[in-house]
Amino acid sequence: MSGLYQRNFDDPEEVRPFEEGTGELRLVNLDGGPVGRAVFEPGWQWSKHVKPIAGTESCQAAHAGYVLSGRMRIVMDGGQEAEVGPGDFMLCPPGHDAWTVGDEPCVIVDWQGFADYAKR
Repeated sequence: MSGLYQRNFDDPEEVRPFEEGTGELRLVNLDGGPVGRAVFEPGWQWSKHVKPIAGTESCQAAHAGYVLSGRMRIVMDGGQEAEVGPGDFMLCPPGHDAWTVGDEPCVIVDWQGFADYAKR
C-alpha cells in the first residue's frame, strides 16, 4: 500500500467477536499492522470474556488507543490502576485486566495491540 488509503470500520477485513456477545473487534489492515475498533459492551471484562480465547492469565497485548465513548477501568498486574473515557489517549503495556464501567459500551480505536487480540 502506498499513497492515500481509506477503509471503514463498518466494512472491515476481519471481525472478532468476544465471548457471550459482550462486544467485538473490527480490524482494518495497514502495512504497519492492523488498526482495530473495539466495542466493549456493559458487563464486559477481559478476564471473563477474552481470557478464554487468549489462554493467558492477563492481557499480554500492549495498547496505544483512543477512547471514542464509554469508560474502561484498567488494572495492571502490579496494581497500578486507571480509568479512561471519551477523548482519552492511553498507552497500556502487557499484563493487565480491564472492564467496562457503567451502562454505556466503551468504544476504543487501537493502533498497537489488536493484531492477535481475541484471535481464535
